[in-house]
Amino acid sequence: MSASGDHSGPPLGSRANPSKYDCLPDLAEDEPYFVIRADDPLSDSLVELHAYIGAGQAGAAHNKLAEIMALTSVRPPRPSDSPKYRETFAISQSMERWREGKKSL
Repeated sequence: MSASGDHSGPPLGSRANPSKYDCLPDLAEDEPYFVIRADDPLSDSLVELHAYIGAGQAGAAHNKLAEIMALTSVRPPRPSDSPKYRETFAISQSMERWREGKKSL
C-alpha cells in the first residue's frame, strides 16, 4: 500500500518501496539493528506497539501488548529455548552499549 492509501505497486516499507523514514541507508557501520519481517506472525502487532509507545499513547500500547500476550500465551511463535531468542537479547544489549558509547563521545 502506498502512503496515499492505494494498493497498487510494492508495499510500503519494502525494499522496492521504502518508507521515507527508512533508516537502513543511514546506519553507522558499527550500529546494531534488528529487523522484524512481515512473515513473523507478530510483526504487525509489534510495529503497532512501537508506534503507540513512540506517540505516547499508553492506553493503546497497553491494549496492544495485551493482544500480543494473548496471541502468544496459547502457542509461542517458536520454542523458548530457540537460539533466535538468545541472539535477540544479545542484540538488545549491543544496542544499549552502542548508545551509551555515543553519549561518552
